[in-house]
Amino acid sequence: MKSKYTLLDKIDLPNDLKNLGIKDLESLSVELRNFILDSVSKTGGHLASGLGAVELTISLHYVFDTPNDKIIWDVGHQCYPHKILTGRKNLMHTLRKKNGLSGFLKKTESEYDCFGAGHSSTSISVAIGYDLALKMKNENKKVVAVIGDGGLTAGMAYEAMCHAGDIDSDILVILNDNDMSISPNVGAIHKYLTRMLSGKTFSSIKDKSKKVFNKVKIIEDIAKKVETSAKKFITPGHLFEEIGFKYYGPVDGHDIPNLVKILANLKLQKGPRILHIITRKGKGYKLAEDNPINYHGVTPFDVKSGKKKKNKIENKLTYTNIFSEWITNKANNNDNLVAITPAMREGSGLVEFEKKFPDRYFDVGIAEQHSVTFAAGLAAEGMKPIVAIYSTFLQRAYDQVIHDVMIQELDVLFAIDRAGLVGADGETHHGIYDISYLRILPKFIVMTPSNEQEMWKMLNTGFDYKGPAAVRYPRGYSLGLSLDSDQNRLEIGKAKIIREGISIAYLVFGTLLQNVIKVAGDLNATVVDMRFVKPLDQEMLNHICSSHDLIITVEENSVLGGAGSAVNEYILSKNLPNHVHNIGVPDHTISHGSQDELLSELGLDEDGILKTSLELRKNISKLKKIHHK
Repeated sequence: MKSKYTLLDKIDLPNDLKNLGIKDLESLSVELRNFILDSVSKTGGHLASGLGAVELTISLHYVFDTPNDKIIWDVGHQCYPHKILTGRKNLMHTLRKKNGLSGFLKKTESEYDCFGAGHSSTSISVAIGYDLALKMKNENKKVVAVIGDGGLTAGMAYEAMCHAGDIDSDILVILNDNDMSISPNVGAIHKYLTRMLSGKTFSSIKDKSKKVFNKVKIIEDIAKKVETSAKKFITPGHLFEEIGFKYYGPVDGHDIPNLVKILANLKLQKGPRILHIITRKGKGYKLAEDNPINYHGVTPFDVKSGKKKKNKIENKLTYTNIFSEWITNKANNNDNLVAITPAMREGSGLVEFEKKFPDRYFDVGIAEQHSVTFAAGLAAEGMKPIVAIYSTFLQRAYDQVIHDVMIQELDVLFAIDRAGLVGADGETHHGIYDISYLRILPKFIVMTPSNEQEMWKMLNTGFDYKGPAAVRYPRGYSLGLSLDSDQNRLEIGKAKIIREGISIAYLVFGTLLQNVIKVAGDLNATVVDMRFVKPLDQEMLNHICSSHDLIITVEENSVLGGAGSAVNEYILSKNLPNHVHNIGVPDHTISHGSQDELLSELGLDEDGILKTSLELRKNISKLKKIHHK
């Protein structure tokens, strides 16, 4: 059967692009876009961003000599065209699957992936580092950073730009702006101006003019005023110029002939420069163009209708849905409740809240540090802020959690979504460290719900607690238990015995409780839903230690410094006689795969926990025999 990708079939690596003419590149962009649609509709993944970056990706690899020249992508949502053009086209069917291609950039996956990216706003900082390292090694290579307009909402991007401007770093920043469109007339004018501004002739005239003007102070002052006023009038890039960047644009990011000419011009220039391009998220697929938010990240779907393939358990609510219901319900009777998200309205379940309480909803952009300190300010003046944030993103605001919330004992509740193993997004998105880094903070309440009913009560508990508190819950579907929209809360620091047994006791933190209950039945073991990582139920620990031979802690968090470590510390401090074993995420980075596959790989599924338990029980029996002898 003849392939429909006549041009794309000829492209294995970026050098193959050099054999094509400009018109061929335009045709290639159509094929590449269709290939992405075909591929992602089967595997799922980030769709709209990549569709919008097709022409940019082709143009960059056409103009620059990759991998010698360095292209550093921000976040990685838009990286699929890049992967396809850099030798991974025939592996796209493995995208985000266990042992397959990562959904993000990954240095170990390809030499064309200069830097791993899963969190936002890092590309400019990385580019400066590359540029300085290349200079120190006397290597003449070009460095390009690609960042989206959303990435510029993070302070780190501006910190990097200020540094680049100060040291005159030789980097090109591509600002991929997909939040606005260009009308044809304005686009044509900007196309002309940008080509002029980026060309050799204009730059040499400008440099020569400065030399002449320097001789005459009055003329120089007039020239500067005219130049500044003109820039304010004809370009939106005055801010970038003030911090040391030469600004070009905006230009149409889907116009390959023009992009190639401009990039070729800018490749020859030196110093920090920024090219502002306008693209359309979801470009070429009308459903994604009309609703880029819904098609940002997708599960497998039908390309023609856009309908996603049905999941057997979709009648159940996700834990994110539970939080959405809770916060909307709670806000009805609490005027001081305020919701904050760092650019994750949909992901964190705040769409309905924003509709009902727009004056109490704040999306601060990709600015996790600000979201936490902003919440601290609200709490200091008597409001009750709820920071809805993914576990992996809260890591970016750890100093603010300590300095601005914990030390001042401010009344902030953290609703930590995607705690534990998130699955296909992989190592940059697993939320497997939050227990470890939160439990060490004084007067911080840390709760781990085992199901949706417990989660509801814990959110109530955290809301009523006067101080910093966190409820961490996983990605995925809940158990389907009925929910009472009540105001019941838990007694702080009190665990709950789920099953009485003998000899072995499981102390479980979170939703792995369901796996443990199945194992405990086979072993006639005790099961305790610990509920609180901090404070621990010390009375329960005393009781369990005095009545069981083996204690096994279970958590979906790093085993180092996690909840199990907290149990170890208590038992050691009280000199309680017992054998303790901690089950959790081991001490290495965890790649991508489905959540079930990863739990199985790490021994956190039912079979893995049973196997570990049987080995431990056997070892305990041996120790007893030795002791009796």
